[in-house]
Amino acid sequence: MRAVVLVGGFGTRLRPLTLHSPKPMLPVGHRPMIERLVDRLARGGVTDVVLALGFKPEPFMEAFPDGKCGDVNLTYAVEPEPLDTGGAIRFAAESVGINETFVVANGDVLTDLSVADLLAAHHSRMAEATMHLTGVDDPSAFGVVALEGAADGGIDRIVDFVEKPEPGAEPSNLVNAGTYVFEPSVLGLIAAGKRVSIERSIFPMLVERGGLYGFSTDDYWIDAGQPELYRAANLDLLSDRRVFDRCAAIAPTAVVSSSAMITNSIIGDNVEVGDDAEVVDSVLLAGARVGAGARIRASLVMGAVGAAAEVIGSMVGAEGVVPAGSRLIDGALPDPAAV
Repeated sequence: MRAVVLVGGFGTRLRPLTLHSPKPMLPVGHRPMIERLVDRLARGGVTDVVLALGFKPEPFMEAFPDGKCGDVNLTYAVEPEPLDTGGAIRFAAESVGINETFVVANGDVLTDLSVADLLAAHHSRMAEATMHLTGVDDPSAFGVVALEGAADGGIDRIVDFVEKPEPGAEPSNLVNAGTYVFEPSVLGLIAAGKRVSIERSIFPMLVERGGLYGFSTDDYWIDAGQPELYRAANLDLLSDRRVFDRCAAIAPTAVVSSSAMITNSIIGDNVEVGDDAEVVDSVLLAGARVGAGARIRASLVMGAVGAAAEVIGSMVGAEGVVPAGSRLIDGALPDPAAV
């Protein structure tokens, strides 16, 4: 079974963390996000993945130089120009000659969905395309569906698909959860070499053809493309919220002072945390430096936090430096708008 994984986005919402690293290469529990996604696909029977690449393809190639992620074979399809989601899917699929049922996944979605169950549901209805659905409190930020029958789990035909509707105008609370099964006929609906949105152009077309189905589950699901949700995706690995994924709070290569207080936080590889520092509800990514007496809360840190500095609700990129004794509250360093 083959899969196309969309990893060509710019990761704008996670800047400055993504200034030098593509979003799917950011760590979730000490491992790149893309590795955890590929693991999930492999559990569902996927043996070959083509990464639909655009922005910064080199980190992916460097991370997997032998073209393998675990037991899964990786191929790279680098777009010559941005093709949007639909164009990227067709370009990637054609680059490896996909001509049978295949899986598509967004590269920033973390979920415990069983891909095998999604495939089985797809085949049970002889669907042209099947979309994983999940219920959310505020569906207006997503693609929202209306189903032919009751939205009580399982698979049903999608009779309406609205991308990011106005608040209050959503047809349901079931949203596009970013994992799909497609028949190769879907590729024929996407203009070759053109910018095409799968969400705004192709899904509505499939609804009209009667070929788009939704498979709704209540599995763990998170779109890790936003700072708060990316932080949550990491911290969720410290609890029992995930079926398969766990991680240690502190990486073996980290150096954490015995007098430092670490609470509900992840400390990444080669991180240094000084005497009497406090880290609460935060993620210190690989290589971060935290000085003595610093206080970090609800933040994401790649760079350096000086002694007795305070960082709250903020992001510090690899080149960011919070000076000793200063405060950074609800901010970002370096300033993404100035880079």
